[in-house]
Amino acid sequence: MNRKLLGAALLAMATLLFNPAWASDAPAVDRTATGGAQTLEDIMARQQQLKMDEAFRSENLGNPANAKPITEQLGTRGGVSDSDVWRGIRYNQSDIKTQARGPGADVLIQDGGMPWYKLREGPMVTYGGGALLGIILLLVVFYFVRGKIMIDGGPSGTKIERFKAIERFGHWLLAGSFIALALTGLITLMGRSFLIPVIGHEAYSTLAVGSKWLHNNVAWAFMLGLVMTFVMWVAHNIPNKLDWQWIKAGGGIFTKSHPSSKKFNAGQKIIFWTVMLLGVSVSLSGLSLLFPFEMPMFAGTFSVINSVIGTDFPTALTPHEEMQYANIWHSIVAFAMMVAIIAHIYIGSVGMEGAFDAMGNGQVDREWARQHHDLWVEEVEAKQGKGGSS
Repeated sequence: MNRKLLGAALLAMATLLFNPAWASDAPAVDRTATGGAQTLEDIMARQQQLKMDEAFRSENLGNPANAKPITEQLGTRGGVSDSDVWRGIRYNQSDIKTQARGPGADVLIQDGGMPWYKLREGPMVTYGGGALLGIILLLVVFYFVRGKIMIDGGPSGTKIERFKAIERFGHWLLAGSFIALALTGLITLMGRSFLIPVIGHEAYSTLAVGSKWLHNNVAWAFMLGLVMTFVMWVAHNIPNKLDWQWIKAGGGIFTKSHPSSKKFNAGQKIIFWTVMLLGVSVSLSGLSLLFPFEMPMFAGTFSVINSVIGTDFPTALTPHEEMQYANIWHSIVAFAMMVAIIAHIYIGSVGMEGAFDAMGNGQVDREWARQHHDLWVEEVEAKQGKGGSS
C-alpha cells in the first residue's frame, strides 16, 4: 500500500477515535437526573475547599430511607455503591442505625474537619501566639520608656485595708485557675509544633494527657471564681462620669497626674468587664467541649446575628460543626483574655509601686491609696469616723 495513503488512513482513524463528531454533537446531560456527574471543576473546587453549589446533588437524593441495606449489596467483588444511599449519607438524610447512640452518631460524613484543623494549626497559632508575644514586647518597651509608676513623695508608712480576705480569695481563685488554664491550653494547642521537636513524642504525650486532665478540672474553679468576683465587685464597677475624666487623663500612666476615682478606676473597670464578658463566653464554649454534642450554641447564635445585621452565617450545622465552632471560639476568646490579663499582671506587679499589696495582704499604703483612689479613701475614712468599717 502506498505510504501516503496509509498515513492518511491512520490520521483519519485517529481523528475519529480521539475527536469523534458524535461527541461534539451529543446533547448536554441533565446533571440532576444522575445526581450530578463529577467534573474536573467539581474535583478541583472540592480539593481547594471552595464553596460549591451542590443543590443538584443534595436536593436529588432519591429515597435513601427505603433503599436496600448496604449489607445486601456485598458480593465477591466487594461493595457495590447505591447512589441514593450514599448521597443520603453524604447529606445526612439517611435513616442511620448504629449501636453507639448520640447526637453525632447519625452523621457519618462531614467535610468541616480539614478546614477546622488548618485554621486551628495555622492562623490560630500564628496570630494568637503573635498577640501574646506582641503584648509582652510592648510592655517591656513601655517599662523602659515610662519606668515604674512610683508613689509621689514616697510611702506614708500607714496602711489602709483595700480588700478583705474573701475578696482576695475570689481574686486568686480566678487568677490562679486562669493561669493554669492558659498554660495547659497553650500546651494542647501548640505543643505538637513547639514541644515535640524539643522533648520528643513520649514526653509530650504524658504532658498533653496531664494538661488535658488539669484543664478540664480546673475549669470549674475558674467558673466559681468568676461568679464570686462578679457578685463581690459588680456594684463598684458600674461606669460613671468620673471614668471619662480618668480616661482623658490616661489614668496617670503616661503622665504624673492622678485623676480621681472611687474603689475601682476606669482602667480596672475595663479589665473587670473584659474578664466577666469573655469569661462567660469562654466558659460556655468550654462547657460545650466538656459535654460533646450536648450544648449546641452556634446555629441559634448565627440565626440571631443574621436577623439583626443581615449576614449569611450558616444556621444548619451538624453536631460536629457545632463542636468545631466551639473549639475555635474557645481559643479566640482565651487568647483575648490572655492579652488583657498580661497587661493587668504588669500593672499589678512590676508596673506600679505598692499595687501588689492590695491583693498580697489586703493592706495598701495610705498615700498610694490617696493618689490612685482618693474618693474611695474619703469614703472609708468617713465610715471609720462614724464607727463603721471599710
